[in-house]
Amino acid sequence: MAILKLKAPCKDYIWGGNRLREEYGKQLDSDRIAESWELSCHKDGQSVITGGEFDGKTLSDYIAAKGKGVLGKNCGRFEYFPVLIKLIDAKDNLSVQVHPSNEYALRVEGEYGKTEMWYVVDADKGARLRSGFAKQVTPAQYEASVEDNTITDILAEYEIHPGDLFFLPAGRVHSIGAGAFIAEIQQTSDITYRIYDFNRRDADGNTRELHTEQAKGAIDYTVLPDYRTKYEQVQDRETELVSCPYFTTSLCDLTAPLTLDYAALDSFVVVICVEGKGMIADDSGNEMPIHQGETVLLPATVKSLRIVPEGKLKMLTSCIK
Repeated sequence: MAILKLKAPCKDYIWGGNRLREEYGKQLDSDRIAESWELSCHKDGQSVITGGEFDGKTLSDYIAAKGKGVLGKNCGRFEYFPVLIKLIDAKDNLSVQVHPSNEYALRVEGEYGKTEMWYVVDADKGARLRSGFAKQVTPAQYEASVEDNTITDILAEYEIHPGDLFFLPAGRVHSIGAGAFIAEIQQTSDITYRIYDFNRRDADGNTRELHTEQAKGAIDYTVLPDYRTKYEQVQDRETELVSCPYFTTSLCDLTAPLTLDYAALDSFVVVICVEGKGMIADDSGNEMPIHQGETVLLPATVKSLRIVPEGKLKMLTSCIK
């Protein structure tokens, strides 16, 4: 089976910029592009295959035609396609928000919750984000901080740089700040409880809906000394960043060819090129050029991937283990 190149549906939100259009080749009939959904079988935006037998078909169409075997046995524990991957361009601050756990989301929303991770692809000088509480608070204190506009004062805040990594289990309050360009790998879910939106208004003068009460029950109030995720990057090798029940994501920062061995992995692999360009080839001889802003899916039948950078090439890979 051929390597599948995916076209991402894009989203226009009030905080978005234009890097996804100008630097990553994304398309949307809008003044801005806030997010591109690089890998998605979600009802609110599906990846579309470009080229080959399934040109113009959605990823869901492909899976339905080929069978779930193309996803691998490791996906058998999920009732749904498990992973949603986004590129996020934050020209302005995103809202302070939280995503519920599976248990909470199924009980309240009838859908699954969201655990996610952020890999900082790029960041303007001084760009920041918030993840988790800086001090112990009660649900009542949280609610009071929303009412008096001091919620950001009780959150842990970090200046960010390219390569920074944050794992965000369901229930952790967070906010991406202006100037951040982030790859987000997450459970397939679009349930977001918006806690605080900096009192901003849209072009019509309206504020966005807040979900203060729903969020109160979904929040994990545990306080950690540091919410950053540490890893040791090795040049020209695969570096695992995060592994959780919903996805395992690795980084390949390459200046020399590398072969990834998937013989013992029974899962699809998605590859996102976040910097540079090069050539990829699977063990069946299928080849494809790839460059910054492109995403490809390897079916579970692929047993190895050869990556040949043209200069410098940086990629994120995700699968199910």
